[in-house]
Amino acid sequence: MKKLVGTMLTAAVLLVGCGKQGDESVSATAIKPIDINMSLVFTQNELLTQELIKVSDKIRQRSDGSINIKVFPGGQLPVYKDNLEQVVNGANWIAVEDLSYLGDYVPDFAALAGPMLYNSYDEYLAMMQTDFVADLKDQVEQKGIKVLSADYMFGFRHMITNKEIKNAADMKGMRIRVPGSQLFISTLDSMGASPAALPFPETYAGVQQGVVDGLEGSILTMYSTKIYEVAKNMSLTKHFLGTVGIYISPTLWDKFTPEQQRIVAEELEAGAASNTAELIKLDAEYTQKLEELGVTFNSVNTAEFTQLTADVYNQFPAWSNDIHSTIMKELEKIRAAQ
Repeated sequence: MKKLVGTMLTAAVLLVGCGKQGDESVSATAIKPIDINMSLVFTQNELLTQELIKVSDKIRQRSDGSINIKVFPGGQLPVYKDNLEQVVNGANWIAVEDLSYLGDYVPDFAALAGPMLYNSYDEYLAMMQTDFVADLKDQVEQKGIKVLSADYMFGFRHMITNKEIKNAADMKGMRIRVPGSQLFISTLDSMGASPAALPFPETYAGVQQGVVDGLEGSILTMYSTKIYEVAKNMSLTKHFLGTVGIYISPTLWDKFTPEQQRIVAEELEAGAASNTAELIKLDAEYTQKLEELGVTFNSVNTAEFTQLTADVYNQFPAWSNDIHSTIMKELEKIRAAQ
């Protein structure tokens, strides 16, 4: 009798074991991990990087490891144009770049990153929800780039100098450091400055030694890079709003299950909201800290700078002739609804 019971138990264990192996095999097939590199130029400690690391961790957790996004900050992997090319080539890749880089594929997209457009973060976020932008997203997706999100911001850019700037006359003859971008160069030139393309790591010494008279950048940049040690004034021009999009290959996106797609979309949306809330908080916190460190802030003649920079939109032949008026009409509707 004992021998019979033992044989029955052994058979039961074998059956359970076989069933478990079968379930694991099905599960492993269902959630086979997709490893994806996310490349961005922002450094490890910057707000936007930290938010995207949290997003990738939550996506990995909620998808049971089936979507494994590895974040590579600080330009460890290809960035800028090379970053987008990885996406277009269908790699397991997510690019985090300024909207202007989409202009290489759909020119009018770059105009959304143009000068003197947005008065607030809310205006930009509302713009990203318009049918106008939805159409641009559809066009760029046909070129091999799916825009997962365009709601990540890192602050308005202002003039950082040792002189109070209120109008274009105040900027006349001033050498202002800008990135090596034609959009930045054209904008600063139209505002009255003499733009000087200089690698950012050389900017602190450049201001200190008088190679340049200042730079343009955000409140967060001024504080985190200690530029306040060599430039004690910030003129609140808001000439650009720093934003990035999150891009993926449509081919890679279509490999995700509907559930995986939902998880990625939800976590990116939540991450953007968190990033915005933290950005607003840090703007206020760092402004106070900068003031305590001797930095002064001043308002500017926004109407004059808006008028002067309007011609920048006519300097890019690939952009639609009426792109500036088209964007402004969308913003007028947004402002009327607020």
